[in-house]
Amino acid sequence: IVVLTVVIVLWLSAQKNKAIKRVLDWLPAILFAYIIPATITHSFGLDYASVALHQWSRSAIIPLAIVMVMSALPFGQLRMIGFRPIALFVIGSLVIASAAPLLLYIFILSDSSYHELVIAGEYWKGLVPIVGGWIGGSTSQLVLKEVVDCPEGIFLAVLVLDNILVNIWTILMFQLIKRSDDLNKALGIKDHIPDFVPDHLDQSALYSKASLKTLFIAVGLVVITPFLGLSFLWNVVVLSVAGLLLGNFVKRWNHTLVLKVGGILIVVIMAILGLKLDFGSFSLPGSIVMFVIIWLILHFLFMSVAAYFLRLHMAWVPIASMANLGGISTAPAVTAAYNEEWMPFAIILAILSMVTGTAWGLFTIFLFQQMYL
Repeated sequence: IVVLTVVIVLWLSAQKNKAIKRVLDWLPAILFAYIIPATITHSFGLDYASVALHQWSRSAIIPLAIVMVMSALPFGQLRMIGFRPIALFVIGSLVIASAAPLLLYIFILSDSSYHELVIAGEYWKGLVPIVGGWIGGSTSQLVLKEVVDCPEGIFLAVLVLDNILVNIWTILMFQLIKRSDDLNKALGIKDHIPDFVPDHLDQSALYSKASLKTLFIAVGLVVITPFLGLSFLWNVVVLSVAGLLLGNFVKRWNHTLVLKVGGILIVVIMAILGLKLDFGSFSLPGSIVMFVIIWLILHFLFMSVAAYFLRLHMAWVPIASMANLGGISTAPAVTAAYNEEWMPFAIILAILSMVTGTAWGLFTIFLFQQMYL
């Protein structure tokens, strides 16, 4: 299923047909890497959520993609991320961490039964792991579950809701980033990042000595790092730094090749994630579902307003949002739908997300305790 999906996505990406291009304006080719596996598994009642392929992706494919993408970034371009995109990212994290207790206060003013449901019913303890899951990923989510002592039933229900909303959000961010140039024009924003890697790869370059050396070093690095015994987070950080060093200090490093290979690996990662996408139902009070949806919308609105006042390219909104909510896998994928050369920036923001997720969750707990407990 994954191989078939990757072939279809790469074929769609290469099409010049006007009708196909119109479809891809609404559904970027890389988005099909997510949808096709999910559609196949759902249609045939297959369950591949626990197959070894997911662990292989985490331990080998994602690390190799990180090395490839980060080694495509010259130091001269790294400064382009600057202060403003990081500020936008932090604003997005702040809204995620603070909006739940503040929004609950407004809900309680309009309907006092929310206090009984969320506070007395302990649903607030399920909202805290959402903060960790959105910003820091599964590790932060599990840590915060234990810190707040979230009941198992609430935690499992929240996990399903979180999964569904993040999947929908990913699709929406794919749509938004494709239209970011139009938004810039409408808002009078002139911020841009110029191309620094050729868009087309000379096929003969694939078999050159420099390219073979590039591939050998990148793969060798990924093979060696597990022996360091690092956590997934530190593995990502080390490989990102190593990729930057390789791309800037190894002579005749093929930047175009690694960017293209990195783009293909991102498609593979998305296809593997698609195997876990579940269209099944879940059980949570409708009021809690609505609360979380409004919470997510507020995150987006505040980031959009911040991007406008920072005069940032509107593509940074979905990139920073997915770095917060989607992490190391989906943030580069959404970014690639706009420009593959921005993927290193998405990885940098995703690393910041992984590092800070637990701290933001603790801040959310503090706010709940000060306001309601």
